[in-house]
Amino acid sequence: MKQRTLRKNYTFEGKGLHTGTYAHIEICPAEPGTGIVFVRTDLGVEIPALAENVTNTARCTLISKGEASISTIEHLMSAFTGLGIDNAIVKVEGIEIPILDGSAKAFVAAFSEDGLQEQDAERRYIELSSPIEIKYDNTGSWVRIEPADHLSFDVTVDFGSRVLGVQSAHWDETVDYAKEIGICRTFCFFHEVQYLASQGLVKGGDVENAIVVVEHPVDDDTLDAMARLFDQPRLKVTPEGYLSNLVLNFPDECGRHKLLDLMGDIRLAGGFLRAHVSAYKPGHSINTKAAAAVLKTIR
Repeated sequence: MKQRTLRKNYTFEGKGLHTGTYAHIEICPAEPGTGIVFVRTDLGVEIPALAENVTNTARCTLISKGEASISTIEHLMSAFTGLGIDNAIVKVEGIEIPILDGSAKAFVAAFSEDGLQEQDAERRYIELSSPIEIKYDNTGSWVRIEPADHLSFDVTVDFGSRVLGVQSAHWDETVDYAKEIGICRTFCFFHEVQYLASQGLVKGGDVENAIVVVEHPVDDDTLDAMARLFDQPRLKVTPEGYLSNLVLNFPDECGRHKLLDLMGDIRLAGGFLRAHVSAYKPGHSINTKAAAAVLKTIR
């Protein structure tokens, strides 16, 4: 297969989920062999999208070089993977990729409308000679990457939640990423929101860019306080156990979003794998450690 890039430049802007700061990004075509490179245009610093540059995984994936950092790159990286984009340069004015609707939908829609540019160079796949497995004994989480003919992902998530239950999701080259995975939004639990806010996170969160799971009964006063926090009208809890801010795209949208994140994080291995990636209770920390293990192996 030939390498592929974008046909033109694309711009996106909006607030970051965790910092709440405004960001403007421009995503540009790149020469064969470039890979994915982020550029802090305000600082003039290039940060290749590689696991060795990951410096923080608290609720998102953040890459750094020196004093320059860019956070929440996982949704965009997932779009590159799901659509088969090898090379791109992402110019960022700010410290965080805009959260937009909490998924990869806007990126996918823009890139897909124009199609991709096939390049005069063969794709260089990452191939493993033996499986790689990362485990976290304290959480029971694991990520396993096994040699295979084609790239595929299987994810199972279990938060011990009465609302979510156990959810599984799958992607391979026969699955329409744009319709099945890319539109799946980030989520959090209601009881986490106030804690995250106290830690200086989700400053850009609102009920338009996240699914909020309500695990326990909530009184009207607490719902009113939440509405004020997000500067929103009165909120309710649906019979299924979600805040009434949006309608789910799929009953297992939260599980599919964890797959979206995994596809973005594993791309930090530096390219497309010929491997089957399976994960149980994945998260940005273990995902990026698995990508780093692949990068170390091939180097």
